Amino acid sequence: MTDEEVADTMRQLLLALRVYGASDLHLSSNAPAFIRKNLLLERIDPEWVMPDADVVRLNMALLTEEQREQFRRSQDMNIGLQIGKARFRTALMFHKDGMSGAYRLVPDKIMSLEELGFLPADAKNIRRLLDYNNGLILVTGPLGSGKTTTLASMIEVANNTREDHVITVEDPIEIVQKSKGCQITQREIGTCTKSYHAALKGALREDPDIIVIGEMHDLETIENAITASETGHLVIGTLHTCDAGNTLNRVLDVFPPAQQPQIRAMTAGSLRGIVCQRLVPAANGGLTIAYELLINTVAVANLISEGKLYQLKATMQIGSKAGMCTIDQNLFEKFKAGHISADTALAYMRDTSVIDQIKKYVAVEEAKKLVAAKAAAKKKK
Repeated sequence: MTDEEVADTMRQLLLALRVYGASDLHLSSNAPAFIRKNLLLERIDPEWVMPDADVVRLNMALLTEEQREQFRRSQDMNIGLQIGKARFRTALMFHKDGMSGAYRLVPDKIMSLEELGFLPADAKNIRRLLDYNNGLILVTGPLGSGKTTTLASMIEVANNTREDHVITVEDPIEIVQKSKGCQITQREIGTCTKSYHAALKGALREDPDIIVIGEMHDLETIENAITASETGHLVIGTLHTCDAGNTLNRVLDVFPPAQQPQIRAMTAGSLRGIVCQRLVPAANGGLTIAYELLINTVAVANLISEGKLYQLKATMQIGSKAGMCTIDQNLFEKFKAGHISADTALAYMRDTSVIDQIKKYVAVEEAKKLVAAKAAAKKKK
């Protein structure tokens, strides 16, 4: 096959992801090609083991000559590929058997918070966080939990309701945002700036109102984000953590012990809220998000400043009036709303008190159905 034919084959493979309802394509040397659909891996053809030469040609087919040279030098690359209107987050690397490429399909439209799976009351609370002119909002979750999609939805809320300058720093740019009420400036690591730290430092001189950080993963980036949130900017960032307590521990623990009391005080004053999310199977066969929501109340701020983060969960459990919920409480509410099944809710729950509640709820609902069925049978007689 010619290089153009290989490139066309690669385009067809990538565009077929959306048709098939898959989220990822993986091409790796001396291994079968596989996709990810609804969190599960599926081999395209178990008998088809891809030779290294074919994998290299396919993975290199859509790169520019400059990108190919850069990849050969660094042996790792993260870029955004555009094919027509479809975008793909692309990660390339070398391993012991040759080359590997992972392609993540980016949503073709920006969905509302409710469309993503947030319950209406929780979506309202998240929108309220975006009304602040300064402070720190964190969106967290494991890899592949939909953080980028939630981040894009939040930016869209600001874009429709505010008139501000928004600067985003991403690696790579995944969802392209068009300026509406806000002027949106999107910067990509490697193409537009060298690092998150350098981009954030430069952003402070570019008259931003809102700064969005694709990943807060080192001390300098986290420190600059907290400082920016204290100096009149609304900062929205992401972390790879699984709950609110771990998120705050991650933020605080990167600092030297002597600096932590000061950072705790700064975080307690600047934090607006934390959204921790993960993807779970939906009742309709697709995926939806389960999440917990922390709102920085006076009680939460005191726990942060005093270093009593182990008490956060108890505060969140009784903080529903302030808009808070734990992951277990949210799973219960999403089950009652019909978004997920009882089996799915129970599979992800850890809080025994909430597990007992959902089991009791299911039993009561089953009893109601049985009574209704008996009443209907009597009417027929």
